[in-house]
Amino acid sequence: MTPSAERHVLQFCHAYYGPFLDCARQYARLFADSGYRVTTVFLTGKADPAVASACESDEVLFLGYSSRDVRGLKLGAIADMRRIAASRDFSFCIAHRFKPIYVALLATRLPVIGVHHAFGDYQRLSRKLFAAHYRKRLSLIGVSDAVRDDLRQCLPNWPADRISTLYNRIDTQALRAQQVSAADAREALGLEQDAWIIGNVGRLHPDKDQSTLLRAFALALPQLAPTAQLVILGEGRLDTTLKQQARSLGIEDRVRFLGQIKDARRYFRAFDCFALSSDHEPFGMVLLEAMAADVPLIASACGGAREVVEGVGVLFPLGDAEQLARALTHMAGLDAAQRQACIESMTRRLDERFSDEAVRAAFWRLPMVHQLTAEA
Repeated sequence: MTPSAERHVLQFCHAYYGPFLDCARQYARLFADSGYRVTTVFLTGKADPAVASACESDEVLFLGYSSRDVRGLKLGAIADMRRIAASRDFSFCIAHRFKPIYVALLATRLPVIGVHHAFGDYQRLSRKLFAAHYRKRLSLIGVSDAVRDDLRQCLPNWPADRISTLYNRIDTQALRAQQVSAADAREALGLEQDAWIIGNVGRLHPDKDQSTLLRAFALALPQLAPTAQLVILGEGRLDTTLKQQARSLGIEDRVRFLGQIKDARRYFRAFDCFALSSDHEPFGMVLLEAMAADVPLIASACGGAREVVEGVGVLFPLGDAEQLARALTHMAGLDAAQRQACIESMTRRLDERFSDEAVRAAFWRLPMVHQLTAEA
């Protein structure tokens, strides 16, 4: 799609913490060399030149609200967005998460593509009614088929082509350039060079279900190498509980809780395999980051994680410690040829489904995008 004249797209994001800054980059990059200029607006967070640069947008604006400021009716944000929308001849708006969707629809007359990164966003009756009221201007994207199907279940009367999937993705080449070698990663994390390491990265939260991973590791240990370790990166409310569980399982000396690590994805090559035990992960960006590091994958067979891992890694039923233990044992037994075949299949999956190039092509094929660009 190459428009005949320069046009403008408004991208509206709730915040730039965690993965959401890269989400802004991902969607801005969809319009590279398209003739569209992208203005990205952050609802919360102070102005930051580094954030502005990382967005890869033509213009970046910071409204500067705190999370407390945007509770309730969000009248100030609505007024600000109304002024911004009037300042350019925007063709449409891409809004991430429900609050920006809500503000964009109330503040502007633009068609809005709402991007949903989680399950259950339209379970509330008030949100169902809000979406129904703006149905003529609102189209929805889920970051996985699992999220898309959840949206369709919550909004059963919507046309199927107005609720679509557009996967999260990575700049594979850029990420691989940032990732340090296995030896350097282990040194930076304080890990033994000769250990066989299972990695897990995520909040210490019930949704991530590291409890099942600990039980599975304890079950698998007799079949693993004497140097085997489970290394968990992240922090959260279950920190004490999970450490107590490791002690009660008798594996305290084989489990390392490293806490929150800045730019953790740079160190994924420290792992011999990566295990994600999450309860209904909407997508799982850490899986793509592990794939880019050539680390074989194990994941629970639910949510968006299934769509990433199926056919290139090992899936296990959610909460099934025995099946996960067997998966860990299987990964430990891979020979060099099997590991190389796994790496090659993950690389193909990244290129074909989760690269910037692949997803950009998929975006311009979406019926909702065809309609919006034809009307612009």
